[in-house]
Amino acid sequence: QVRLVESGGGLVQAGDSLRLSCAASGRTFISYAMGWFRQAPGKEREFVATINWSGGSTTYVNSVKGRFTISRDNAKNMVYLQMNSLKPEETAVYYCAAAAIAVLPTEPGEYPYWGQGTQVTVSA
Repeated sequence: QVRLVESGGGLVQAGDSLRLSCAASGRTFISYAMGWFRQAPGKEREFVATINWSGGSTTYVNSVKGRFTISRDNAKNMVYLQMNSLKPEETAVYYCAAAAIAVLPTEPGEYPYWGQGTQVTVSA
């Protein structure tokens, strides 16, 4: 079992940066691939980024490549999403998720564990 708690969301202007954090409980955190998703009102949950257990492999949705960076600190049971040059269309609730698999999952259904989400609002 893994419990996830996100933090770091807020209201920013277009072009600003935010760093989201996800605190994970559980002694087996190191064995989990971790992902970030987002969901805007009226839209489906969208994959943003994922990182493997060691932090050595990452995958991003094309729209955030070069602007967002996912990272993890296994000693602290933490996952981060650094978001730069934010756009108004990226306003959404951002979720942290965990999956006990070795590959880099990009579908919501591959993740059994989810946090409660943190709101990110980007004003124009």
